[in-house]
Amino acid sequence: MSMYREGYEYYLTKCEDFGLEPINFYYYVQQLSQEQLDQFNEQAREMKGRM
Repeated sequence: MSMYREGYEYYLTKCEDFGLEPINFYYYVQQLSQEQLDQFNEQAREMKGRM
């Protein structure tokens, strides 16, 4: 879940940069595509394997 949180933090900074009102974390995760979710999960597996 920390990977999703990192992505959300990046999203928040970009919203701030452009003066946009961000959505909350729950809706952010709901709006991710299956491809994005798969990529996040793959990166998490790779990082876990390195530890």
